[in-house]
Amino acid sequence: MLDPIASHVSFPNGCDGSILLADTATFTGEQNAGPNKNSVRGFGVIDTIKARVEAACKATVSCADILALAARDGVNLLGGPTWTVQLGRRDATTASQSAANNNLPSPASSLSILISKFAAQGLSAQEMTALSGSHTIGQAQCKNFRAHIYNDTDINPSFAALRKRNCPASGGDTNLAPLDVQTPNGFDNAYYQNLVAQKGLLHSDQELFDGGSQDALVRQYSTNAALFSRDFVQAMVKMGSISPLTGTSGEIRLNCGKVNG
Repeated sequence: MLDPIASHVSFPNGCDGSILLADTATFTGEQNAGPNKNSVRGFGVIDTIKARVEAACKATVSCADILALAARDGVNLLGGPTWTVQLGRRDATTASQSAANNNLPSPASSLSILISKFAAQGLSAQEMTALSGSHTIGQAQCKNFRAHIYNDTDINPSFAALRKRNCPASGGDTNLAPLDVQTPNGFDNAYYQNLVAQKGLLHSDQELFDGGSQDALVRQYSTNAALFSRDFVQAMVKMGSISPLTGTSGEIRLNCGKVNG
């Protein structure tokens, strides 16, 4: 669930662990919002971590902090950078599917929409482009890139043909393809090299390199892995501090999938 750890976790209402709250008969959370449904995964991993933390140190470490730490460690274990995670977040006692639908950019987003969605969270266009580098790992469903590979012209023809093998014009909506065709299981700057070669999997990916304001930065990141790593870390730290719950706000959830009580 690492790709989504970035904007999917922080954008709806801040970095408050709200995405972990499961739907119930009387509660609808963020997990089935359009940008999240069947895309944000790995909740069981967080549950396992939380159970071990609770056994060692009860009601002390929030699910929101565990998510932030898991994102950092996942990046690092896959060959990416590491950074100091600010701690002390508390967990939300509710979640908003409408906020997730409204605040998260879709795979069909234009560059202007991407910039505005990130700006609404206090993040610059440069930080948006750096954070998009998290798409160097993870996978996307056919339904989220079908229009790009069949209809768009800003795509390498051989790459489009490759992706069509596993993503028919109709059907196969949940078939998966790696967001990074070069090194799908390694955290590096290959994502930007893909964009320069017109091999971005999502329409919203390729929008970062399509004659617009982010072209020059994408070119820089494609040839300078150290610059990308530096900017990515700075943007992740900044995003991790979006509207945290602290002090007596929220709670320390004992089970990440449901509120206490």
